[in-house]
Amino acid sequence: MADGHQVTEAVFDGAWSRLRPVLMTAITSALGLIPMLFATGAGAEIQRPLATVIVGGLVSATLLTLVVLPVLYPWFSKQKVKELTRT
Repeated sequence: MADGHQVTEAVFDGAWSRLRPVLMTAITSALGLIPMLFATGAGAEIQRPLATVIVGGLVSATLLTLVVLPVLYPWFSKQKVKELTRT
């Protein structure tokens, strides 16, 4: 937006540029937890729920970062512009 782009274009470009790093981080972390998810040995009753919570957090954080925030940003941005123009 500082370069003069419209809000929707700036949000799309920002989300697109963050797609690869966010997905790479989440996928590598989730893949590292696969053995813990399928553990059956001693201590598995503690490892499996922990891994499930971590993988669920990674998935939800990824969706929030790549989908929800870009959708909500223009809405809140328009509200700020309206507030600034009223004063």
